[in-house]
Amino acid sequence: MTTSKISTTQLGSTGPAVGRIGLGAMGMSGMYGATDDVESTATIHAALDSGANLIDTGDFYGAGHNEMLIGKAIAERPREDVVLSVKFGALRGPGGTWDGFDGRPAAVRNSLSYSLQRLGVDYVDIYRPARLDPNVPIEDTIGAIAELIEAGYVRHIGLSEVGADTLRRAAAVHPIADLQIEYSLISRGIEAEILPVARELGIGITAYGVLARGLLSDSVRRETTLAANDFRAHSPRFQGENLTQNLELVDALAKIAAQQGVSVAQLAIAWALTRGEDIVPVIGARRRERWSETRGALDVRLSAEDLAVIEGAVPADRIAGDRYASAQMALLDSER
Repeated sequence: MTTSKISTTQLGSTGPAVGRIGLGAMGMSGMYGATDDVESTATIHAALDSGANLIDTGDFYGAGHNEMLIGKAIAERPREDVVLSVKFGALRGPGGTWDGFDGRPAAVRNSLSYSLQRLGVDYVDIYRPARLDPNVPIEDTIGAIAELIEAGYVRHIGLSEVGADTLRRAAAVHPIADLQIEYSLISRGIEAEILPVARELGIGITAYGVLARGLLSDSVRRETTLAANDFRAHSPRFQGENLTQNLELVDALAKIAAQQGVSVAQLAIAWALTRGEDIVPVIGARRRERWSETRGALDVRLSAEDLAVIEGAVPADRIAGDRYASAQMALLDSER
């Protein structure tokens, strides 16, 4: 079992020092079915105690519930011990509908004021638009966040799910600490253009979906029934024949994991950790035992031969189904 503190790395050339693995809090607010605030709080504490100071949230996760949960969990912790990464701009209706994105400067300032209140802090470490607003130039959105940095309310600027051209345009306005984007053994699209441009510009990667929303773990099997309020119940990769084909890849990965004496999830996280010090996996653990499993991935050592075997058994082009439903895929600047 891992007992030493998680090591740190700098997020990009201008970003903060963060733990080698971060904690994604979205699942603590209902995106994957029922939640438990007490257990979620204990998981946040366990992550912080282990040295994972980066906590990622969004003001639209649970319509503010996620930020309030985190705010209570960190209230007694020294502020400098926590790196808060907050996404904003996603518009949601009272029934949970998605109504687009708002990247206007006025919306940037408005959203931050509410996030600071819910989190109980006087600044956010990394502030980022959740998606690109097609109706607002990225320069305007970044410029508004830059003004908030000057005012002391934000420390760094991040982006989420944008393409290489948007990265360049944003970085021309203000240094960008990191790009948050899906990246895993089975979602490797960023390697073609986005990752090289990020590295050229000194922008770190906070990789989400490293476990493919539980697909690359032991939590989803053929007989698994997903709740109606579980995001995955509507995700193409978890539907019918797609799921059957994808689980065949997971079965292949499970055999390799067994040979290594680790779990499938640990192998998937360990693979992501080999991609570079500038890539920080953000793992959505909701329970302490899952965080303990996540942390154990840091002890997994993969040789070049191991990596070749893993990537041969689970080719990225074999995954069935897009990572989002078609309507959401159309909103991703990173997929254009």
